[in-house]
Amino acid sequence: MPRARMATVVGTSTRRRLVPRLVVLAALTTSVLAMATPATAAPSDISTIERVVKEGPTQWAMYVHSAAMDKTVKVQVLTPAASSTPRPSQYMLSGLGEENPEHSIWLIKTDAVDFFKSKNVNVVLPLAGNGSFYTDWQQDDPALGRNRWETFLTEELPPLVDTQFNGNGVRGIAGLSMGAGSALTLASRNPGFYRSVGSYSGCYSTTDPLTQGVSRGIVAAFGGNADNMWGQPGDPDWAAHDVLLHANGLRNTAVYVSVGSGLPGPYDAPEYPGNKDPVDRIVVGGAIEAGSLWCTQRLATELANRNIPATFDFEKVGTHAWPYWIDQLHKSWPVLAGGLGVTP
Repeated sequence: MPRARMATVVGTSTRRRLVPRLVVLAALTTSVLAMATPATAAPSDISTIERVVKEGPTQWAMYVHSAAMDKTVKVQVLTPAASSTPRPSQYMLSGLGEENPEHSIWLIKTDAVDFFKSKNVNVVLPLAGNGSFYTDWQQDDPALGRNRWETFLTEELPPLVDTQFNGNGVRGIAGLSMGAGSALTLASRNPGFYRSVGSYSGCYSTTDPLTQGVSRGIVAAFGGNADNMWGQPGDPDWAAHDVLLHANGLRNTAVYVSVGSGLPGPYDAPEYPGNKDPVDRIVVGGAIEAGSLWCTQRLATELANRNIPATFDFEKVGTHAWPYWIDQLHKSWPVLAGGLGVTP
């Protein structure tokens, strides 16, 4: 059980940030350049837990002051229904942004709470800023603020999670869409830090004009300037975050990668529950997933050329939509759990 004094849940915001699905499709051919803003010096204090709130039988909210970003970050954590032994932590990254700033979209769109209830792991869900790419930006951005997410996720947050939620120092990470590429980027840039990594429907290169244009377009869609993230085109920071160039960092890590073909599948039928806009899901979601397929094929080739073991699931159908990612969470878990050293 978490060790800090627990508080009563305060009412959560019902405001939802709707992220247009056209953002990614437009970003496939768009690159936006703007002027950079001078960096602001990072504060010198340390990262601490401000408070912990119980949100459900196995769900907690941990509010963390990030010294690197000089702000409070809400991190949701799922714990096992019954466990008294130290356990690994599974970090889960979202896509472009959170629909509800108070709740990880994983908890809104999937069965994660029930699924992980019987698993001997902590599930860590940081509520990151929209379009942040879960990375350390070179400079503060006038629209998106200060982003030091790699520092937060690899240096500041893990020891706090392990202390508060009985962690054993073993970690895995997984993500979807934008978070899919970020999960593999963090794992490849920090070899051995994560024992397992899962990636669903992502892109993994940042240096060629097309994929860099995607990243720039996503940041621009939220009013930001990607020059503040990894610099102007040609800046070494773009190459430093290219998974294909740094694939050796994934060696000795349990890797699971999945993608659909972009062709309509069973979840894209007009009568499928929750499919409020079948045309959007098939046309826009299909095009985005087809782009992810191209990215994933490149990754599979690179890992094979380097003799780096990985599990790839190329589905014959499927668009860029949540029902497919729910399936993949379940399908990937045996691989991820094996890397973490727990029973699936």
